[in-house]
This record gives sequence, C-alpha cells and structure tokens, in this order.
Amino acid sequence: MTQTLEPTSTETADVDASRPNREVIGKATALIPLIRQYADQGSADRRAAPEVMAALEAEGLFKLFVPRRYGGYEENLRTAMETVAEVAKGDGSTAWAVALLNVCTWFGTTFSQQAQDDVFGANPDAKCCGIFTPGSKAERVEGGYIVSGQWPYSSGSFAADWGTLGIALDVEEGEDPRALALIPKDAWTIKPTWFVAGMKGSGSDTIVVEDHFVPDHRIQRFVAMREADFATPYKSTERNSNMAFIPVAALILVGAQLGLARHAMELTLEKLPNKRVAYTRYTAAKNSPTHQLGVAAAATKFNMAELLMQQATADIDNAAARGELPDLITRGRIRNNTGIIAELVKDGIDILMTTNGAGSFADANVLNQIWRDAEIAGRHAYVTPEVGKEVYGRLLIGADDALTMDV
Repeated sequence: MTQTLEPTSTETADVDASRPNREVIGKATALIPLIRQYADQGSADRRAAPEVMAALEAEGLFKLFVPRRYGGYEENLRTAMETVAEVAKGDGSTAWAVALLNVCTWFGTTFSQQAQDDVFGANPDAKCCGIFTPGSKAERVEGGYIVSGQWPYSSGSFAADWGTLGIALDVEEGEDPRALALIPKDAWTIKPTWFVAGMKGSGSDTIVVEDHFVPDHRIQRFVAMREADFATPYKSTERNSNMAFIPVAALILVGAQLGLARHAMELTLEKLPNKRVAYTRYTAAKNSPTHQLGVAAAATKFNMAELLMQQATADIDNAAARGELPDLITRGRIRNNTGIIAELVKDGIDILMTTNGAGSFADANVLNQIWRDAEIAGRHAYVTPEVGKEVYGRLLIGADDALTMDV
C-alpha cells in the first residue's frame, strides 16, 4: 500500500505563539489542483497565471502578515511557511512569488503610520515586492530623497502595488547607509530580465525607477529594521511588529523548497513502488534495496529540513510574541539553518531523481521542474549555506568582526 509522507509534526518546546493555523494553510491546499493546472502556462509567460493569482488573492493568501486593522490574517511565520509550502506542492514559481509578496508586504506594515496608510489605506489588498540592494541614485532633497536605479530580481513585481526598494542614504562616514524606500508601482517600469532554468514563473524581473521623490516617512533605515526597531507605532500591540527582520526575510525563502520536497516525495511514493527496475531481476522497485535506501535517505533529509524550519519559526514567533528580538547566536543559527534547509532539500531531491531514474529529467516529467526550481531557489544570496555557516561560526567563536554580516 502506497503511503504519502506527511510533514513532520514534532514541535519544539515553547511553541504556543508558533502554532500553525491549519484553516489558513488549508486554503492553499485546496488551490493545489488549480495551481498545477496553470503551472506550465506560468513558466511560459514567466509569471504566475492570472487565474491562479486571482484565486490566491480571493483567499487572502497575500495578506498572511497584514494586520487585522487592514483586513489581513496577521498570522505567525510558521503559518506563512506552511502556506507557502502548500502552494509549492502545486508549483514552485507560484510559491516563490507568494513568499516574496507576503514578506515584502510585511516590510510595508513596519513603516510609519503615515506610510502604512499610504499603502493600505486606500487599498487594503495592496501587495509589495522588494529588493534590498541599493539603486544607483538617492539624492537628498528637502523632505526626502530623489531616487533612481534598477532592482533585479524583483520577484512578484508583476502583481505588486508597491516596492520596498533598497537605497543608500546620505549618512556620516562609517555608518550603514542602507535603507528601504516604499515606492508605488506607477513610479516604476518592469524590464524583462528573468530568463532562467528554474522558477521561471516567479516574475523576478527588474524594476526601473527614474528620479522619483520618496518622502522621509516612506523610508526606514536598514540598521534599525535589523534590530526590529521599526517605525510602526504598533509594536506593543501587534506581534508581527516585533518579528526579527533578517531571520524572517531569509527563512521565508525556503518555504517553497519545503513544498517542492513534499511534492517530490509524493510523486515518488505514487509512481516508484511498482516500477520495474531495468536490467535487474526486480519487477517492482519497492522490493529493491537500492530504491528502499534512496527513498529513506531522501525522506530523512526532508524530515530534518522540516524540523529545522519548525525550530526557526518557533524561535522567531515566540520571541515576537514576547516583544523581544532573538539574541545574536539564535539569529545566527537561523541564518545558518536556512541554508542547511535548502541544502537538505536539494540533496534529497537529487537522491529522488536518481532513485526514480533517468526519465525524471524528461521535460514532461514534473520531477524535472521540481529539481530545476529547487536548484534556482537554493542559490538566493540569503540562502547560500556557506555564508550562513560563516555568520553562525563567527558568532559562536567570537570573531573580532562577527557583526559585519546581517543576522
């Protein structure tokens, strides 16, 4: 009897604030057939299909972090991770866009009250995309900055109403000049630059801005955000106004990969057991030790990835509920484990590709798409395992310049 590998349910201690909202997650699960139906179209068009985006929006799945005062779910990070993972069981590209639109919209909710009203006051369904890297120009003028530049790769920009875009402020020498600026979509154009092997439908093209005035109330310094010193006046009443900036921004990027792993295992357990093993005496792969070991090895890696995600979300959600920022070692561990999750998923999917055979790489095989999506997703700068290990190791061992990297 074929069984489906379920996400590991083991929780870490102290998880009350990180308990997943199964009702919200179930909305994503229910959309999996529709998402799969349009996955090829999304890849061909280089952006998730309008039918899929409309269905996701109708279920409020771009408002996972948006405060209830603006009609959002105001959910915890664990729920967001599980929701993104379920979308990824339908299509990795769509899940990547959902992840980035949600987390960048959360960035928007941490700005000043005036900025929040600019974004959500007239349109409670507003969505934000974002890129941290500064553009080419930020000229100080009275009341704000004149901003220009290009921001690749702005995932989900095709569906965004605002961008949270990196700029470099005019600051004293030695200070961190980085900041995020809220810029409306009517101030930018999209240059098609996202021509890649995987995650094709994420719409990760380049935003172009020319001489747009950004008022001071729509700007937040990166160094303040990193310490959860957000401009929002709701830190004492809204849990998500206390979430750790960099850990959330990084961890959300592996939500799609967890879903890709779940889908890869689902397909394997559905199709592999009764497949004949070529050039051997095995008429069913389920009786082949080679295939038994391969599936077990992949499942183990996926389970470890799930457990690391649960630990990280518990650390972030519970600290936010207490109004605290996780200590540097914890934040470093989350940054490290974000890369480890990506590594575990990629390695596990590689094992399943071999276990399922060369046909896995056929263009028509969904496993091929899953493999390509995981390979691309695992190479985001905030996910790179080696960087995360260096960040964590420097903090653990007390390196002289242990704080030079973002955590």
